[in-house]
Amino acid sequence: MKVWWITILTAALVAGTACTERQVSAKKEEKKASPSRDPMEITVNDDLAKQITVGEPSWSEVAGTLRVAATVEADETRMARVSAPVTGRITDLEVVEGQNVKRGEVLARVHSTQLSDEQSNLLKAVSQRRLAERAVERARRLLEAGVIGEAELQRREAELQQASTELSSTRDQLKILGMSEEVLEKVESTRTVNSTAQVLATIDGTVLERKVTTGQVVQSAEVVCVLADLSRVWLVADVPEQAAGAIEVGKYVQAEIPSLPGQTVRGKLTFVSATVDRETRTVRIRLDVPNPRRKLKPAMLATMVLSDAAENHRIVPLTAIVREGNQDYVFVQTAGQTFRLKQVNLGIEHEGKRVILDGVHTGEKVVLNGAFHLNNERKRLALQGNG
Repeated sequence: MKVWWITILTAALVAGTACTERQVSAKKEEKKASPSRDPMEITVNDDLAKQITVGEPSWSEVAGTLRVAATVEADETRMARVSAPVTGRITDLEVVEGQNVKRGEVLARVHSTQLSDEQSNLLKAVSQRRLAERAVERARRLLEAGVIGEAELQRREAELQQASTELSSTRDQLKILGMSEEVLEKVESTRTVNSTAQVLATIDGTVLERKVTTGQVVQSAEVVCVLADLSRVWLVADVPEQAAGAIEVGKYVQAEIPSLPGQTVRGKLTFVSATVDRETRTVRIRLDVPNPRRKLKPAMLATMVLSDAAENHRIVPLTAIVREGNQDYVFVQTAGQTFRLKQVNLGIEHEGKRVILDGVHTGEKVVLNGAFHLNNERKRLALQGNG
């Protein structure tokens, strides 16, 4: 009886194994009969076909543009660094940063022992010359009277010449220290020493920087204030070396300034550097900009836009572009409702469209609108196939 049950159980196991083998074999045959799905290709149904637009890339005149960061700077040819004429201590500061000044206006006053010493030397030189002039006059009278000889007169005239030279040298030194001719004449006539020097504006402009404070000791030629005429300013940008080859003086550019929305600055480049910055690998360019209302202020940020000559290019809307893995793709139609994802090389963006440089042949149709939805469906089907 036990042998009979064992025989029945063995027969059942053999039959089950045979059935399983037939099922596996059937699946293999089915897999061989139906080829694997191409993950880059998709055939759409009628519903999805209604959501996409197919057509050839269009042709359009496209001008290449380059946008670079720029800043507003004061025109260096309209700037002045006004320095202290003498060594001394600042006693008064008459201006603040941002103040407009006129040429000759007093910016600061400096108390200087150097100035008083030079004025004392001037008074001594004046006295020496007067003494020498009187000595020459007496010598001439004595020569006429026969009291002295011609050699004595010549000696005294030489002393007068030397005194005159020393006086002229002292006056020149005081002029270098900032004293005008009128002030020098006043010192000579009143024989009064003035130890206060004035720091005067050398141009009409705006005080950009005030580099000293009241009570500070300054050296001769040390900068007190920086002035700039802001009626014209510079717009300066650094262009990458790779894009600098086509840029030259006279090229038409425009600029956008965020702090002045709605206003665009236009003009021609007035300067292109002859060298490349070794560290940044950029070339400096400049645009001179009129600034009558002083709205453009140094250090303002801007964006300079440089355009190339327009050329005829094939373009597709942004809705045709699929971006994956740092690469750009479009769906190319291979049959009625079958499309293949194909890598392309894109150029610049122009009015919401991208230039196609390579990847789509003439006559090929692409999905112009709805590529995003088509790509999502392709991914979904690919996952199902992998499952």
